[in-house]
Amino acid sequence: MWAHSSSRGQQVWHGFAEHSRSTARLARSFAERFGAGELAEALGLWHDAGKCECGWQERLLVAGPNSPVGGNHWSLGARMLRDVIGPFALPVEGHHGGLPEVDALRHLRPQPDDELTLKRFYDEVAEARNLLAGVTIPESWQKDFLAAEMGLRMTFSALVDADHLDTAAHFDDAPAPDVSVPADMAALFRRFEVARTRALEEREPSSIDKVRSELYDSVLARAGGPRGVYRLPAPTGSGKTYIAAGFALKHAAQHQDPGHEMRRVIVAVPFITITEQNAQIYRNMLGDDVVLEHHSNLELDARWARLGAENWDAPFVVTTTVQLFDSLFGRKPSRSRKLHRLANAVVVLDEVQSLPLPLLVPILDGLRLLCMHFGTTVLLTSATQPPFETLDVWKRLRPSELVPDAPELFAALRRAEYEWRVDPKPTTAELAVEIAEHDQTLVVVNTVEHARRMYRLLRDCATVPVLHLSTRMCPAHRVAVLARVNQLLKDRKPVIVVATQLIEAGVDIDFPIVYRALAPAESLQQAAGRANREGRLAMGRVVVFDAADAPIPEFYRTAVGSTRVYFGPGRADPDSIVALRRYYLHLYRRSNIESGERARVIQANRGSLDFPAVADGPEVDGGAGGRDPALAFRMLDDDSVPVVVTNYDKHGHAERLLQRALHSNGRSRQVFRDLQPYTVSFPTRLVTACLEAGLLSQVVGELYRWQGPYDRVGVGIDENQNS
Repeated sequence: MWAHSSSRGQQVWHGFAEHSRSTARLARSFAERFGAGELAEALGLWHDAGKCECGWQERLLVAGPNSPVGGNHWSLGARMLRDVIGPFALPVEGHHGGLPEVDALRHLRPQPDDELTLKRFYDEVAEARNLLAGVTIPESWQKDFLAAEMGLRMTFSALVDADHLDTAAHFDDAPAPDVSVPADMAALFRRFEVARTRALEEREPSSIDKVRSELYDSVLARAGGPRGVYRLPAPTGSGKTYIAAGFALKHAAQHQDPGHEMRRVIVAVPFITITEQNAQIYRNMLGDDVVLEHHSNLELDARWARLGAENWDAPFVVTTTVQLFDSLFGRKPSRSRKLHRLANAVVVLDEVQSLPLPLLVPILDGLRLLCMHFGTTVLLTSATQPPFETLDVWKRLRPSELVPDAPELFAALRRAEYEWRVDPKPTTAELAVEIAEHDQTLVVVNTVEHARRMYRLLRDCATVPVLHLSTRMCPAHRVAVLARVNQLLKDRKPVIVVATQLIEAGVDIDFPIVYRALAPAESLQQAAGRANREGRLAMGRVVVFDAADAPIPEFYRTAVGSTRVYFGPGRADPDSIVALRRYYLHLYRRSNIESGERARVIQANRGSLDFPAVADGPEVDGGAGGRDPALAFRMLDDDSVPVVVTNYDKHGHAERLLQRALHSNGRSRQVFRDLQPYTVSFPTRLVTACLEAGLLSQVVGELYRWQGPYDRVGVGIDENQNS
């Protein structure tokens, strides 16, 4: 019997027993690292049991290569395992369509051909029958529904990754599934140390280098501590990119317990821009073969793309918090297959203050469970550390502090003074005239629309180069702009940059003056980190403005309200640690974080193992009204789709990559990785209008191509400009 039709090159068919056993072995190897190896092996052996049905085999023979066979081949295995392991059979039921609610198992009923299908199945995989006598479930999962829920997610990940890897190996005529050899973390740490030393020797000296060096040594001296949660309250410009990576690599190298070795560092940042910049820094230090960059621009769940979905099989991963947490609380195979890599990993959450408040409780609970049950260490890095330990969900956690005297460090690294232009409110045009008088200025605003408007005003009135940065530009374009900006600054030449908030955290850039639209306190402080970053001036300037013709966006209003209470003219500046703590506590109360409806509903649905309700929202009117996305776990409430920009690249490279992705039937992860620099996350709400206007075309499934003009010099995509 067969599991899959003929491979692409050698035209070899995939034997059923071979696929079942290979998937089981791989799944076991992944899940053994968190104590669920026996469970994952059982799921792997049984996941495709329904393919032994005569009708399915007949349909496979006539379907042809790469064609769907149809029919349900998963529920037989799920039903048989249900009576042995209960809800832990859910990964089998969901390994194609996604994790369902637990009631889906209760509704499974025997089918007329099951007896014959089972006989044929046992003839192929005789050892599967033995598993019906019992399968070991980790004891802690049986005592805590939320631990069980996270365990289900991790085991589901192990199953679907194993299934996809073995299937892809067959179709590619590979001798074995593509699984990397575990990295030597101690060797990687030594390589990092050498590269850091070389990078520091090559860069222009700064007056704060001594403080940075002492901080690095002090933090890394604590890397031998136990697994758990660590907090790094590092001011902007303190060398946090190096410190976090150095701590993570050394911590992993020093935790090599047999069977639970730490094999991976995962750095998650809030903005794609930081992903791009940090990934390049780490690639330069560790090598292209070590560092994987994976952000949220290109994540497809269409059938043709699943085998090429990213699985984080690399020792050093740079991703976004959107990708990390939407995957952690998602339910689709393409998102979930990477999750088992979080076990025994060091997860660095950069700029942790950017986590969305309505989702803070489930996020913190997920991190708690990863640390308690899956051997994960979490490093929280930020210049504006939120007091998460004041929330009930983390009351029992005590993060280890890596900087014992943070106020003293912040005072030593204070490099800018604030000015407030909030009363009376200036207009954008008035601000543009004022900004145009300066030689080197960074302007950070809250929305893409305001950035475009400010950029065009400055372009028309300034006598110096004016550049633009926003998420409507493809990553390759943004990287090129940042490189040009840094070169101009290095050469002491004039330049004005207008950007959205994507530049305000983690981007290594240094201006004498920063203009920042009024925003939450932590955003103001992050933007200030781009002013006099290297300490070459006595003091940089940060001008906070509230433009009369650019209202505070809805997503910022609650936090800006709390900001006005503690910061502004006659009050504290946003770099006051004491004022920031009071601000966060006030914001938590105003936002009703712990008892808000969204957090409560998500946590309740997690506890009841209703995975669709968590990812997509609870049913409305018993399902007749669909689902309520307002109560779902979604890092971004404004849904987006991946749009490939082929007309930024003049040489047609992006177009060739897109065609390769289509012709590979979605099986090559490397092609999807290579497409990331040319892919924009485009708001779903704009898709219909852009399709009708001919600005977008649908390539396949949820993947689109930009057909409109692309401004290579300025703003990139502008859906309001047709020519």
